[in-house]
Amino acid sequence: MVLSVPSITETLDGYMDAFNALDLDGVMTHFADDAVYRPGSGTERVGRAAIREELVPQFELVYGAMRFDECDRVVDEKARKIVIRWVCRHDLAHGKPRRLAWKIRRVIVGALVGNRFGWEGVDVFHFDDAGKIKRKFTYAGYRQPRLEKQLGVPLPTPSRHTGRV
Repeated sequence: MVLSVPSITETLDGYMDAFNALDLDGVMTHFADDAVYRPGSGTERVGRAAIREELVPQFELVYGAMRFDECDRVVDEKARKIVIRWVCRHDLAHGKPRRLAWKIRRVIVGALVGNRFGWEGVDVFHFDDAGKIKRKFTYAGYRQPRLEKQLGVPLPTPSRHTGRV
């Protein structure tokens, strides 16, 4: 029996759908075991377990409800790379910050731009021969993003996917 390898576009579509559905297990199925993730904060995570640990706060709504809306996509099948430009939208009304520092940030951000805002960035994805994400590099104003109230939209109350890999 021959298993079909998903195209890099199919992999990215599945990754984005799972991310926006708060399905962390689904997101992780799209990464290669030895994947590298540079989230834009100056750190680097290697391997699925480390990448998962980096992503957990987003899926636990520490930063509020989040959704990534893709604005542009450039696909290079031959080089097995995709670049996307996105807007990350937040709705702090659904936030569940765990630490005092995040609670304080939420108050400050809320005072500056309100509970709904967005910020922009770019992700560069590299894929292996099995169609898995091998490298993911995020480029954005990660530590101090340019938050824009006009990019904010009401987001539905998140319902987390509970399936396990």
